[in-house]
Amino acid sequence: MVSMFCFQCQETARNKGCTVKGVCGKTPEVAKLQDLLIYLLKGIAKSSLQAEKGIDQRSVNEFIIKGLFSTITNVNFDKDFFMDKIKEALSLRNELLDKVGAEKNKLHDAQLWTPQNDAEIEQKAETVGVLATKDEDIRSLRELITYGLKGLAAYADHALILGFSDDEIFKFMKKALAATLDDSLSAEDLTALALETGKYGVKVMALLDEANTKTYGNPEITKVDIGVRNNPGILVSGHDLKDLEELLKQTRGTGIDVYTHGEMLPAHYYPFFKKYENFVGNYGNAWWKQKEEFESFNGPILMTTNCLVPPKESYKDRVYTTGNVGFSGLTHIADREPGKAKDFSPLIEHAKKCKPPQEIENGKIIGGFAHNTVLGLADKVVGAVKSGAIKKFIVMAGCDGRMKAREYYTEFAKRLPQDVVILTAGCAKYKYNKLNLGEIDGIPRVLDAGQCNDSYSLAVIALKLKEVFELNDINELPISYNIAWYEQKAVIVLLALLHLGIKNIHLGPSLPAFLSPNVANALVEKFGISGISTVDEDLKKLV
Repeated sequence: MVSMFCFQCQETARNKGCTVKGVCGKTPEVAKLQDLLIYLLKGIAKSSLQAEKGIDQRSVNEFIIKGLFSTITNVNFDKDFFMDKIKEALSLRNELLDKVGAEKNKLHDAQLWTPQNDAEIEQKAETVGVLATKDEDIRSLRELITYGLKGLAAYADHALILGFSDDEIFKFMKKALAATLDDSLSAEDLTALALETGKYGVKVMALLDEANTKTYGNPEITKVDIGVRNNPGILVSGHDLKDLEELLKQTRGTGIDVYTHGEMLPAHYYPFFKKYENFVGNYGNAWWKQKEEFESFNGPILMTTNCLVPPKESYKDRVYTTGNVGFSGLTHIADREPGKAKDFSPLIEHAKKCKPPQEIENGKIIGGFAHNTVLGLADKVVGAVKSGAIKKFIVMAGCDGRMKAREYYTEFAKRLPQDVVILTAGCAKYKYNKLNLGEIDGIPRVLDAGQCNDSYSLAVIALKLKEVFELNDINELPISYNIAWYEQKAVIVLLALLHLGIKNIHLGPSLPAFLSPNVANALVEKFGISGISTVDEDLKKLV
């Protein structure tokens, strides 16, 4: 017997599974309630497909994506949140069930199970987790699909907040969720579904790219200050640009500076945000360093999405959550009402009472190399490739993390030949974006496209180069892939790359624990996926 079982992130214990407490910090109680919520979301998805007429699919879609998003690593640690969400799911599911025409004995338990009290909810949560699927390969593929859908849901949620959605994406998500309940599907069926999930990963990242650029403009090459000023500050972490927009509007003229942290760094690249004089720079590094960096920041911190580490008591009173983020004891900023902005006045009043941030570094870092920018430089880039000034591109996108093994990526970047350019997106860049790696014919050797979802930009760039060089296969390009992963948004990015036909991806610092030996071998045979080895060996293979 184990207290819990979770192996959805790269840091899972012993690269097998967390069984006592999550390495991320979530408790067994929360882990099991998350399992039950996912189970009920699958039931909701199945009922929604069976009862397409006479129901509000938009509200169903929104509930599903927010529910999935809340179970991503480092989003929500609050047991009460998940208990409430499970009760909401049961209520919604029952509404849908009334509109399902099929005979009740033909429905799945995820559509029918009805608890009488909280104790029965907790009992059920013990039985519906990952290990409920006994066949190792079927379990592996079901989880691969589910984790891909979690990442897909996160990106769909960001787009929806900005008013952009695609019913085809939502319909696929429900189909895929329902399919993970279907015991008649073979490993071959589920493998095909996993790759189809990648297809919709491309679609959702394209949708979010459209939402971001139409709302905030195309990213521009920007130098971002990493020092501090002498005013009180608010630090914004996570990924949600709408939250940042509303906070900047509400802090304008108050004497409070706003800084980004972690994955919010690329907000500085959008033209829209440059009009705010109090939007002053980026503070700190990737998510896993927040215990030290939140301490020294001195002011309040707003967590907009995933990337929360259980806070220390010394600064816990300064951490605010919003959206899907939750942690017991933290102040939560309520969702916006229709037609209104979120009310960030508690943070603003708190910030006024705080000291300015303590400086931890200084200087500037450069970014803003999304597809629109790089394609604008296409002639220059192509010319550098044709002249031999650029011999190779290395995609080093993905996630950062606290494992010592990730120092590999810093060393790999340092030791790349001077004629190699790094293409990056996500917080993996913090392993090398502050190194002085120089330029090639005026082109920086680290081209940062933005957040993890902006891996889409890297795909667009690759496809454009394939067209320019008149190649038949994207794998003929002088591009290699050495990608770091951590959580489920990285899973949908990986599936998207596989859908695009990209092969020979190096994935590290370890291969996902949720890939069974047979599933891992199948991916190796079909796509050439491999783990990392030593810097010396991988430089030989990739460069």
